[in-house]
Amino acid sequence: MSQLELSPGNSLCYEHTPPSRTGGLTFVCFNALTGDKAMWTGDIGPVLLAAGHGLLTYNLRGQLGSGFTPGEFSVEQIVDDACALMELTAPERPVYVGLSIGGLFGLEAHLRGGVARARGLVLINTLRVGNARLEWINDALVRAAETGGLDLLRDLFAPLLFNVEWQARNRKDFLKDGPYRPLPKNDGAYLLLAAGSTANWDQPYEKIDVPVLSVTGLQDRVFYDAHAVNRLLARIPDITRIEMKNAGHMIPVERPAELAEAILVFAAGLELGA
Repeated sequence: MSQLELSPGNSLCYEHTPPSRTGGLTFVCFNALTGDKAMWTGDIGPVLLAAGHGLLTYNLRGQLGSGFTPGEFSVEQIVDDACALMELTAPERPVYVGLSIGGLFGLEAHLRGGVARARGLVLINTLRVGNARLEWINDALVRAAETGGLDLLRDLFAPLLFNVEWQARNRKDFLKDGPYRPLPKNDGAYLLLAAGSTANWDQPYEKIDVPVLSVTGLQDRVFYDAHAVNRLLARIPDITRIEMKNAGHMIPVERPAELAEAILVFAAGLELGA
């Protein structure tokens, strides 16, 4: 495990494995605002590494192992941090893979150009349009956390984010006896959730100059808006679209093998076009 020191008290915990074969890509994985890089290193990363590709995973400020100092977080700062990590590690032939808002982080980093340019983008349940509904959802996530912590947030939203199969298998781990505990407003998880309101979803999709793989879970009952996704996909010049009927929002957790295979197929196309 390595650390990138951004400033006193602020750092990113990361792991970087270069490609093991000539021409291999490096998949740079961007977390959502909750969770950590274990989502990528558990089931998906080993498949990509076994195919000779590289892997760069990291935790955002406030996530496990990454330091932070008190103060508000923002998407702009998160993207700044990502660009600093790209400058330090200089991943070979990077492809950005992001879950949910993590895809937005990768997209914004790529659009900045320079050392943060990628060979391709994998957007997993990322595409959405900023509107009153999305603002309400973001505010509700924060309100749930400050009222009953991450346990309350998970109990309320897990049935809407995960597919039915996952729900049946994991229901026993939720809605447990005992009181909910508020998440302090100086906690990293709280600050990250609050940063969601600073996201700019009005991106110049027509200017994306690399191939894009969009993966959508059709059982996502929170963020998936078919009309909005279709409109945004039509604006991306080089797009490959995959819809998973058997997945919700958390595809890397629900369908890791299928996702890894889709990424490898996309990577093969990128290598051919190199």
